[in-house]
Amino acid sequence: MSQQVDNIQPSYPLFRTDEYKENLANKRAVYEERHPQEKIDEVFEWTTTQEYQELNFNREALTVNPAKACQPLGAVLCALGFEKTLPYVHGSQGCVAYFRTYFNRHFKEPVACVSDSMTEDAAVFGGQKNMFAGLENAKALYQPDMIAVSTTCMAEVIGDDLNAFINNAKKEGHIEQEFPTPFAHTPSFVGSHTTGWDNMFEGIARYFTLNFMEDKEVGANGKINFVPGFETYLGNFRVIHRMMKEMGVDYTLLSDPTEVLDTPADGHFRMYAGGTTMDEVKDAPNAIDTILLQPWQLEKTKKYVQTTWKHDVPKLNIPMGLEWTDALLMKVSELSGKPIAESLEKERGRLVDMMTDSHAWLHGKKFALYGDADFALGMTQFLLELGAEVTDVLVSHANKRWKKACEEILKASPYGQNATVHISCDLWHFRSLMFTNKPDFMIGNSYGKFIQRDTFYKGEQFEVPLIRIGFPIFDRHHLHRMTTLGYEGAMYMLTTLVNAVLEQLDKETKGMGTTDYNYDLIR
Repeated sequence: MSQQVDNIQPSYPLFRTDEYKENLANKRAVYEERHPQEKIDEVFEWTTTQEYQELNFNREALTVNPAKACQPLGAVLCALGFEKTLPYVHGSQGCVAYFRTYFNRHFKEPVACVSDSMTEDAAVFGGQKNMFAGLENAKALYQPDMIAVSTTCMAEVIGDDLNAFINNAKKEGHIEQEFPTPFAHTPSFVGSHTTGWDNMFEGIARYFTLNFMEDKEVGANGKINFVPGFETYLGNFRVIHRMMKEMGVDYTLLSDPTEVLDTPADGHFRMYAGGTTMDEVKDAPNAIDTILLQPWQLEKTKKYVQTTWKHDVPKLNIPMGLEWTDALLMKVSELSGKPIAESLEKERGRLVDMMTDSHAWLHGKKFALYGDADFALGMTQFLLELGAEVTDVLVSHANKRWKKACEEILKASPYGQNATVHISCDLWHFRSLMFTNKPDFMIGNSYGKFIQRDTFYKGEQFEVPLIRIGFPIFDRHHLHRMTTLGYEGAMYMLTTLVNAVLEQLDKETKGMGTTDYNYDLIR
């Protein structure tokens, strides 16, 4: 079973050749102990019913494909946003391989991250020796200016103390006493990737500012801090930079991985590129205020900023869509004393024009969505602004306060009256909803592909197409460079949504002389 040098084939045509089809059929017959197809279809059909949905939503002891990842993943992304910083995970090597692969597949970029490779003996006796060797080797090999340490399940289960281990490593000379080594405990078995980002950011802010507040004064540097949270659309960092520069506002974006996750192919490898500097973190308490761009996932950061930096932290939502972008810019104008730029007013007007142009196609269309808490809230708000109807909103790792906030947004709109908000639920729950509630489209990350295929398997008329907005996006390219925040992000999302509707219309009306009764091209 080999490729031909003069005819190299990718997987799709290769696996359709007779040789592969015969091999796969033999594997199924000999090794799978497969149930008869009739039984498989019977069970599949049952899982699409209202009866099964009720059983599915009553399960307690099993999670099937949660719409979240683990804490250290978020901690790694947070660390990547700081200048010449190496993410370091105290735990098993396999975990770090997973984190790097996950980001590699989404960003299509190499991701720097090291592990101290804890194994069975470390699980019994503790991982301090691993930490000593790991910090020393990581600093010598990769020459970072800062190492940001987080943990995995193994280290947390046995109770390894990062503060003690790092201090002992410095006392014994494995790294210099003054070398920056902020840390955060990020147990994978609680919280999610957004919790890990929050914990790591608070750890970095604490390391550089907690014991250095004597000479700090709120407003002294005339800047506004922005904390992005777990953000994987690189265009969102760029749109914040652009909007603030157009308004002439002095600001600091605290954690910006844009450059290191989108480096040019110019013949030069960059392990480190861009990022927030340590001096900017040290100066952050002197800002006028700190704005959290994803407040529902930054509770620990908010508490630290309010109690230690003495910042008010304005009560804002993620700046997605029209109204919430308006709120952000008006608050920035209020804090900075700078007027909203004319260029942004024109951009807003273009968005309103686009919303008007597309309203006829989006009005009445039904959408279900899943994702992180702030993203799901912002997407819900934007869909309602567009006149689209929301059927279900699912977040695996949101709390009851978030659920109440989302329900209030839905109740305030005529287009959200029939929506249901689901927390502590997973994508197997979401699959049931796609069969029983049958929206026109679902919005979420790449994992929704399997749900779409299941709905299609039941019959073409039951298919619920997936619109890929969220994280991770593995099966499409370059979407991570797009934007979901601000007016620009709303324009991108609107374009994606309305063209998905039109694409589905084309699909449903392409029968020559039978269904081709709706078309835009005039012959």
